[in-house]
Amino acid sequence: MKIRFGYVANALSLWDCSPAKTITYARYQKMDPDERREALLRVTAQNLEHTRRIIHYNIAHEIHLYRFSSSIVPLATHPDVSWDFVTPFRDQFQEIGSLVKQHGIRTSFHPNQFTLFTSDRPLITENSVKDMEYHYAMLEAMGLEKEGLINLHVGGAYGDKIASAERFFDNIQSLSMPIFKRMTLENDDKTYTTEETLQICEKGGTPLMFDYHHHMANKNEEDGALADLLPRFFQTWEGTGLPPKIHLSSPKSEKEYRSHSDFVDLEYAMPLLKMLKDYNVDVDMMIEAKQKDLALFKLIDEVSKVRGVKRVDGGSVVW
Repeated sequence: MKIRFGYVANALSLWDCSPAKTITYARYQKMDPDERREALLRVTAQNLEHTRRIIHYNIAHEIHLYRFSSSIVPLATHPDVSWDFVTPFRDQFQEIGSLVKQHGIRTSFHPNQFTLFTSDRPLITENSVKDMEYHYAMLEAMGLEKEGLINLHVGGAYGDKIASAERFFDNIQSLSMPIFKRMTLENDDKTYTTEETLQICEKGGTPLMFDYHHHMANKNEEDGALADLLPRFFQTWEGTGLPPKIHLSSPKSEKEYRSHSDFVDLEYAMPLLKMLKDYNVDVDMMIEAKQKDLALFKLIDEVSKVRGVKRVDGGSVVW
């Protein structure tokens, strides 16, 4: 079994390299038209340059898995701002995409919790479609629209989980087919369990992005055991050409169980790792700890010391 590890958005080892610098709408409103455009271009250019630096960092450290920041383009989906962010930065987007493809880095986006398709309010669905179009436009600008993924949670239950899940299937039809094909769904820590999210994925033909920490925080007694759910999870990835992908983090504390800790506790993750070893299926793991790339390196060092595990490059092990 081969495991490749990755991290989210910001490489903390790099100085001043946030790819998510932004402009608030309140600040934007106070600017004149020329200042507004200059600010949007300046911040986007900075975020793209930082993203490029991070990709080079990942290449140097043999990290094959990376989640782009969703905040590369400031105010991209604000109804009073929406602007053409692709044309001025076509070369920069293409350079990032070329690096990703040349070095075989698996990439994704993860829109925020307000991008959901279970609401009975048309405006929320419209805004969610717009946000998905924004993320897809960035993938397309990078030439990654046939390989990059956009990961979502199912959404809220609104007092009736079954009805909301059915509404999800109605609302998701608002997405164009190319965008729908890039979508994955993730079990969450409060509402839709792994079993429930799996059912939606299986019905819609969508891969499950399995989050282990969320699974541990949100289980129903009637849900199957994790060892029984994993084969179904694997099956949702069949035909994608990609290994099943898992989000990995550990609780900040018992009191703040749903919050992510700075690093990943190997003891917390070991039951999952042992189950995966039994199935001998290659997987990709996205580290969602607060310390990002630093947490990745700490975990891979610790995993490499487990008997039978061999580190094969900067970001991968074989067990």
